This record gives sequence, C-alpha cells and structure tokens, in this order.
Amino acid sequence: MKDYSNEDALVLFSGGQDSTTCLYWAKHNFRNVYALCFSYGQRHSQEIKNAERIAKMSDTPFQLLDTEIISQLAPNSLTNLSMQMDSEKPADSYPNTFVPGRNLLFLTFAATIAYAKNIRHIVTGVSEADYSGYPDCRDTFIRSANATLNLAMDKQFVIHTPLMWRNKKEVWQLADELGVFEIVRDETLTCYNGIIAEGCGHCPSCVLRNKGLKEYLEER
Repeated sequence: MKDYSNEDALVLFSGGQDSTTCLYWAKHNFRNVYALCFSYGQRHSQEIKNAERIAKMSDTPFQLLDTEIISQLAPNSLTNLSMQMDSEKPADSYPNTFVPGRNLLFLTFAATIAYAKNIRHIVTGVSEADYSGYPDCRDTFIRSANATLNLAMDKQFVIHTPLMWRNKKEVWQLADELGVFEIVRDETLTCYNGIIAEGCGHCPSCVLRNKGLKEYLEER
C-alpha cells in the first residue's frame, strides 16, 4: 500500500465488526480519520448509538447522516420489522436482508461529504470473500462506483476496501494485527437484532461473525 500518512480519510462506519476494523485500519494508515454513520431506518437504533460510542472511544470525529428515505424505497427485512429475515440465501434471489441501492447511496453521500472536506480517501468494509451474496459488495461494483464518483465530481477519490478479499476469519486476524482484537470482539455490534458482541447467535450476520471467530481462535 502507498504511504498515505499525510492524507485524510473518511470511513463509512456502523460500529460493527467490519467497519470498526476498517476504522482502526484507516487510523493506522492515514493522518486524520473521520467516521460517517448513516441512519436509514435500520431495525435498531442501538447500531447508531454503538457507532458513536466506538468513535468516541477511538477519538474519531463522528458524523451521523439522516438517509431515512432508503427505508421507503424497496422492501427488505432490515428496514421493515414485519418481514422475517431470511436465514440463508434463497436459491433464485438475494436474501431479504439486502437493501437495494444502499451501498451506492452511501458512497455517493460519503463522496459528497468528502468533497466538502477536501478528502480524497473513502474507506468501506464491503467484502466479496465472505458475504451474503449482496451485489453491491463486489469489487467490480466498487471500481465502477469509484469511477462514476470521480467523473461526477471531477475529483480523484480513492475508495479503499481493506476487507474485500478477506473472509471473516481473516478479518479477525486483521483486527488482531492492528491491536484491537478485544475491542472488535467485545464492543462492536454486528447482530441484526441489536445485541453487542456475540449477538443473538442465530441471525445471518451473527452466524458469519461467530463462525469466523471460532475458526480464527482455533488457528491463533
């Protein structure tokens, strides 16, 4: 990786395992780091409160952006409490935890804020290696979005995806290498049902997180 120690970065931040690992990765590689959190009608407000708490713990400037309109667009189980979450990917479609357009909108909002702050670098925790089949977590999407945002704003943004090719076991390893394993394990909220650390244990996000943790601890 190039030396970005004299440049700033904006991190898309939810207070979960992935974005918290990315936050500390960014703090390790950039001069000043800013955390951007989104309120989009997600199932629980605890996610936002936890993101702000971790940002404060890490001495990172925190901004919350109201993007509630996302919950009014396409039906999904993360913004519609009446829908039961898919426990696994259906054979002929994406799991209903997929929020259509979310990552594209998040990156657009983030780039607009980065533009105003004169920040080139945007960090997001999407991953193609170990995910739920979401099309907006793919490397091809990120590259396309990066090019589009550069053209739209006549800016040379760089979207960093430090977890893109890491499975969950390797994400735990990265947190350990950054010296924040315990913080990520005990303080983050990945659970779709709003429970910190190990979570509910049965939602898709918890299953993926805890499986990766078990695999990493067995190898550690």
